[in-house]
Amino acid sequence: MMGKCVLCERQALLTFHHLIPRKLHRRNHYRKNYSREELNRGISVCRKCHNGIHDIYDEVSLSRNFSTLEALRNDRAIARHVRWVAKQK
Repeated sequence: MMGKCVLCERQALLTFHHLIPRKLHRRNHYRKNYSREELNRGISVCRKCHNGIHDIYDEVSLSRNFSTLEALRNDRAIARHVRWVAKQK
């Protein structure tokens, strides 16, 4: 679906980024401590931002430290990547 990326604000095809990565949803810790709704929360981002998020941090780091849009926006490494993406066509 076309739309505005919530990180770089470019108009692009959007992908869904789970704030708690799907790879971890089956682990007991996540099943016990999070509801299905919490596990399925996410944001719509362009492919370049999405790839950058996963290139910079592994799934466990993303779930522990970056489970909100605000946390992603406030991270220096991700912010630097998003600034680069915003300049791309």
